[in-house]
Amino acid sequence: MSFLTRKYPFSQSSHWLRDSLAYGVFIWAIFWLLQPFGFSMYSGNKCLAAALFGLITSCCYALYGWVILRRLYQRIKPWRIWHDGCAVLGLILFIAICNFFLFSLVIHYPITVKIFLLFLYWTMLIGIIITALSIGIEYNRSLKDRMEALLSNTTEEQKDISITIHDTNVRGNDLCIPINNLLYIESQKNNISVCYLIDGKPTNLEIHTTLTAVTEELKAYENIFQCHRSFVVNVNNITSAKGNSNGYQLTLGPCTNSIPVSRSYVPRLKSFIA
Repeated sequence: MSFLTRKYPFSQSSHWLRDSLAYGVFIWAIFWLLQPFGFSMYSGNKCLAAALFGLITSCCYALYGWVILRRLYQRIKPWRIWHDGCAVLGLILFIAICNFFLFSLVIHYPITVKIFLLFLYWTMLIGIIITALSIGIEYNRSLKDRMEALLSNTTEEQKDISITIHDTNVRGNDLCIPINNLLYIESQKNNISVCYLIDGKPTNLEIHTTLTAVTEELKAYENIFQCHRSFVVNVNNITSAKGNSNGYQLTLGPCTNSIPVSRSYVPRLKSFIA
């Protein structure tokens, strides 16, 4: 449910004519090549008949988009994922109804409630699957692109910024490094281990302090992110993230260690990039 209520990350297309023609060609190809719903029984020119279905689809798409979707986009702010899903399903339903009547006319099927409901059932079933896959793939692709752009911009903005991690020992030495060189910080009992880059190579340094104290010192930097009770990472240096809602494993820069993102921190990581 939280996924469905997120803001839809794509700008809405204003090219109704171009998109309607693309959908029309797609439906024409399906009917001509696959010949579903008994279309193979048609004895006339199948290419021309399939073109009629494509034309109906194009007209339905253009009409639905211009009359309904355009007004919905203007009135509903923000436009969320479930809004787009319902809008797409409505479009599929509208196209299905129009094509059903054309199909009955071309194939000479009797227009009955039973046949109509069967036609509608399969159309909506296929439509729901296609809609879910399309939105899911496009949404994840958008988040990935957005995260890459976000991290790239943040890295550029912080290239001249240095941070200091204070050693609480009386004779301890504080660590001062460029923020973009920081990979991660790991809690180790009464100390922390800082992994950072020197001449492009990962180096570890143990400092006498706590992870809580370091997190408080660096709270002004949004890219310094606590992903686990024992780890803080610099999200600018994340090169890969593998896992699911139960947790992730992060790889940072040239470091070979995998940094865990515990389950309780996954929503925060997702909200950071969303």
